[in-house]
Amino acid sequence: MIERYLVRYFLAVVDHGTFSAAAQHCRVTQPTLSVGIGKLEALLEAPLFERSNRAVRLTAAGTRFVEHARRIENAFNLAKCAVQFEPDAGAVRLGVLNSLPGPELARMTALALARAPAATFELVPGTARELHAKLNQGRIDVALTLTATGTATFLESPLRTEGFGLFLPATHALAGRDVIAAEEVAHDVMIVRRHCESLAAISRHFTDKDVRPHFALRTTNDDRVLQMIAAGLGITVMPTSFTAPGVRSARLQGFDLRRTIGLAFAPAAHPLEQAPPGIVLAAIETFSSPARPII
Repeated sequence: MIERYLVRYFLAVVDHGTFSAAAQHCRVTQPTLSVGIGKLEALLEAPLFERSNRAVRLTAAGTRFVEHARRIENAFNLAKCAVQFEPDAGAVRLGVLNSLPGPELARMTALALARAPAATFELVPGTARELHAKLNQGRIDVALTLTATGTATFLESPLRTEGFGLFLPATHALAGRDVIAAEEVAHDVMIVRRHCESLAAISRHFTDKDVRPHFALRTTNDDRVLQMIAAGLGITVMPTSFTAPGVRSARLQGFDLRRTIGLAFAPAAHPLEQAPPGIVLAAIETFSSPARPII
């Protein structure tokens, strides 16, 4: 019989990439996790991972098992949440993606409170991966996060799709341009948004063009990023929905990556998709608006 903890060990390795990171996530020692994976492979009578000093990769059998493992884990969570979740018993827990613009979150919150002042809800910030885990664990009911990524394991309701732009001070020599090439800002100072889900793709776009700028600030605070751009400290790449006084944006030539923002519902919270409470309605209204075009 395959026990749940073995499935959780397997999915942790898949999601975190290494046995050590998976063990830390599961709060067990690496040898314990390795023994568990070995036990699972014995039960399935097939190797699930190719192990090397540099990386851990799924075998063909492991790749086939991933979908089944996620269904098993979701079924456990569904059973648990179905017992614990009562839509009318307390606050709706809404996960919010760290990289969403603060003014839009404030507008969403104000709208929800204006329509139902007595309503209670909890906003839970996190990265896309953290919110995914919280949905799985039943720690949040709904997440306002990245959707349409091709790896959905939850009921999703996409709201809007937006691109990325190059953000620079209004006083910058290129501030009036509609399109800017990476090579044109090769000597500019950059600001790094460390929480950006697309950071690797952005970095690759610049390095592929042999642009390796100096970094003046590395932060997870988008308000600080915009303030420092306006102050003239540097430039960065951000989703086009961001805006701030003293900041201009342009399309980054050849960088066509886009992201879709939407709602993802925990298995036991599917009724909220059919009869959304005030905070969910406010999220739908606020984030269904088209993203701000690059100016």
